[in-house]
Amino acid sequence: MSHAFDAITPEQLRAIGSAKWSTFPGKTPAWVAEMDFGVAPPITRALHEAVDNGAFGYLPAATGLAMRESLVDWAADRYGWSFSPDDVQPISDVIQAFEVAIEHFSAPGSAIVLPTPAYMPFLTVPPAMKRRIIQVPMIRTADSWEYDLDALDEAFANGGGLLVLCNPHNPIGRVLRTDELTAIGEVVERHGARVFSDEIHAPLVYPGERHVPYASVNEVNAGHTVTATSASKAFNLPGLKAAQVVLSNDHDRKYWADNSRSLHFEPSNLGVVANTAAYREGGDWLADAIGYLDGNRARLGELVAEHLPGARYTPPQGTYLGWIDCAELDIPGSPSDFFAEHAGVVTTDGAHCGVGSATAIRFNFATPRPIMEDALTRMGEALAAR
Repeated sequence: MSHAFDAITPEQLRAIGSAKWSTFPGKTPAWVAEMDFGVAPPITRALHEAVDNGAFGYLPAATGLAMRESLVDWAADRYGWSFSPDDVQPISDVIQAFEVAIEHFSAPGSAIVLPTPAYMPFLTVPPAMKRRIIQVPMIRTADSWEYDLDALDEAFANGGGLLVLCNPHNPIGRVLRTDELTAIGEVVERHGARVFSDEIHAPLVYPGERHVPYASVNEVNAGHTVTATSASKAFNLPGLKAAQVVLSNDHDRKYWADNSRSLHFEPSNLGVVANTAAYREGGDWLADAIGYLDGNRARLGELVAEHLPGARYTPPQGTYLGWIDCAELDIPGSPSDFFAEHAGVVTTDGAHCGVGSATAIRFNFATPRPIMEDALTRMGEALAAR
């Protein structure tokens, strides 16, 4: 049965003018992490009301508190994770939270420990902040990916101070189990290290899986973690610039309070309003979107098998990002460049995601199914026409 999302056309999406659809004219974009499904009606209503009220001054305390309280309720309801609104610190986006974690919550001179493949800015931000990166490739199994605990242990022994934990994982879509999070926490604690837990994709988890916040697992994990999240990915709000840092131990609470002036990273009013509406009233829209995305992730597997035989794709457990390894397709050079040039389909180059990923592409399947089917068909035709 068709869905309303199926009727959205490339022409309509280009007319909106997002970066996703305007950066590469004439090509089908499957690169940046935006969805093509619009915005939940409660968010639109809340934004219109804020605009009509002229809510463009500095962020009012009551508006910020509403967002903090809405996240507390969301986390308790969705993840069984309880914390105080006072533990939620507004910030503009998750990457700014990452910068804060590097500067203020890891030892000067220590390295950033990064499981790969990784979200691209996690590879570019640390060097810009004069920090080296220790990449720790994840272990590819027959049908999943696993953290290499021995390699993590070695990375901390070699000077690692802050682990970047991305869960659900961008770009491979893993949703980590409680036992995995516990085991990772034991390695981190053994070395007196810290964790930056990027949980921006937390609401985007498929049936059969459950998001478990890293800091919610036990007191050990909570004691060394700074968590960052936002409604921006699940509800398609990245341009509104609002995210949340969740503090989970007394040391970090005191540090933030003592340094509140230098840690004052205020998000936009409209972003705060949109996040609040998403957490409070966006559940029905999100459930519908996840149902559609669940169909897309399965259909993507069928399309890869049909049009890119030999490519390796494991349906993600969370996010709307498909990781497709093209190593067996015998494409000279970058597969991403090949498909952009010869199929008119723009993906994220796996080479930007860390060592050992140059033969892969990241494919954003948060798009109308007919558009995705057309893109994979053209990719297959390009492959056959070499």
